[in-house]
Amino acid sequence: MSSARPVTISAHRARRIALGAQGFGVPRPTGRVDRRHVRRMLARVGLIQIDSVNVIVRSQELPLFARLGPHRRDLLAGMVEDGELFEYWGHEASLLPIELFPLMRWRMEAAGAKAAGWSGLVRLARERPDYVEAVYREVRERGLMSASELDDPGAKSGPWWGWRHGKQALEYLFWCGRLSARRRASFERMYDLTERLIPPMWLDAPAPSADDAHKELLERAAAAHGVGTARDLADYYRLNIPRARPLLAELVEEERLVPAHVEGWTQPAYLHPDARVPHGIEARALLSPFDSLIWERSRTERLFDFHYRLEIYTPKPRRVYGYYVLPFLLGDALVARVDLKSDRAASALLVRGAFGEFGYGPATIAGPLAAELALLAEWLGLERVIVGDHGDLAPALRAATR
Repeated sequence: MSSARPVTISAHRARRIALGAQGFGVPRPTGRVDRRHVRRMLARVGLIQIDSVNVIVRSQELPLFARLGPHRRDLLAGMVEDGELFEYWGHEASLLPIELFPLMRWRMEAAGAKAAGWSGLVRLARERPDYVEAVYREVRERGLMSASELDDPGAKSGPWWGWRHGKQALEYLFWCGRLSARRRASFERMYDLTERLIPPMWLDAPAPSADDAHKELLERAAAAHGVGTARDLADYYRLNIPRARPLLAELVEEERLVPAHVEGWTQPAYLHPDARVPHGIEARALLSPFDSLIWERSRTERLFDFHYRLEIYTPKPRRVYGYYVLPFLLGDALVARVDLKSDRAASALLVRGAFGEFGYGPATIAGPLAAELALLAEWLGLERVIVGDHGDLAPALRAATR
């Protein structure tokens, strides 16, 4: 470990550093949002997690809305199609800037060496390599295709949500980097040879060693956090924490990170040298459960004193706040949470529950939250916002919405 003395950072200052690093320290664009804004956002956050959940809108669209406001709904898909972004396992399934492709080669090679954690996929590749190669040849011959379009999708198998062997083979080839992917509007993954989807300059770029790639990803994670613990930084790109710790020490020795102590945190932290404290945080945003600001739930508690869990998989009688609950960021604090759903048939954004956080009065929250909900509904093409009765914030929010 470096002998450099840790800098001491107050908890409030750490929160503002984190919000600035995640793009909430600057106002939303006032004009038309285009790819330039998305590029600047991705230069900060590094990647966007994608998920099939479509309760309000596809989850990968919400981080853009939170930071950029209303925008064309096809922006991300267009950037994938044109080779600016690619899909791979970053923080779970993610969209990443294309320049990160060489940094993911180590993960692809690890999967190819059957070292990946997805034992079901690895087992299929080990036990039926001839079948996996037959699937690869079919994609090579036919081009972009889905698992359902395989000539022989194979029998269903127990694990992996009942995936057929064909889907497992495609996923294994995708993990190995031999195939890459696009998405249909239905969110179904389409596969093709990587050399047909990844631009040659990135496909042929030299791949760093696994350790060097890890260090680069940890440094990028630090830039996206501003300040974070080893667990925070490793989790961002789903890196192994014990492997990350000595590499973080090397980054400190190389002066690419600064050791830090954040008041109230029990673990040592790392500050990115370019991290800045914004002059003011005037954010107003609804955060997807899959937003990079709140991925690491223990970090969310440390930064915002906000205990947050997604209750989709919790039985309804045991849910505390609701099915699909979004935290509401106002200024530099998480002040409320709302259970939302898009009712497209009724052209309405439903607020099934609204809950204020302790210490923040309904009168402070209701107006800005109502404005943000109205903006979200308009962006989604919904005609109105309907507020239900559940939650202590509901009456004030209903009045503000009217």
